Amino acid sequence: MKKNGWILLLFIILGLVTGSLVSTWFKTVQGLSFLSKSIPLTWSPAADLHVVSYDLTFQVDLSLFSIAGLLLALWLYRKM
Repeated sequence: MKKNGWILLLFIILGLVTGSLVSTWFKTVQGLSFLSKSIPLTWSPAADLHVVSYDLTFQVDLSLFSIAGLLLALWLYRKM
């Protein structure tokens, strides 16, 4: 399979989503609660050009499970 940027982006998104799902599943477990605490990262570019205006908001909630899912996805991408 040929590697390209779109496949890498897909792997990254799937890794973050998988890590987020695992984080929500283990949120109630007392011994693993520190792994599921998330930190929101937000980026909001905006512009008003008098003809066109836009406002985008990107938010990622990172936890240790999300980072582990991201690293697993990158490892799987390299093994392809």
